[in-house]
Amino acid sequence: MVSHGGGRQPHWRGDGKELFYIGPDNSLMAVPVSASGAAFQPGTPRALFEVPSILTWDVTADGKRFLFPIPSGETTQAPFTVVLNWTSLLKR
Repeated sequence: MVSHGGGRQPHWRGDGKELFYIGPDNSLMAVPVSASGAAFQPGTPRALFEVPSILTWDVTADGKRFLFPIPSGETTQAPFTVVLNWTSLLKR
């Protein structure tokens, strides 16, 4: 068992020596991991910082930087224009 109380969205550090996951209180957790032969030995989980309620996230291979999508606060989308048959406009 790696976590106490559960966790979600696990991600490994690039070298496999640390496991990160979101804890039940929305804290990003880090657990050092060692393996001797076939034995998997997780260390003690520690909270790094609180994260927003998110659907996805990622960590760099070195485990030093984390990427989280943050809502911008804007609820409306900017309009855009779709031009159909644009190749015919090139012939003019």
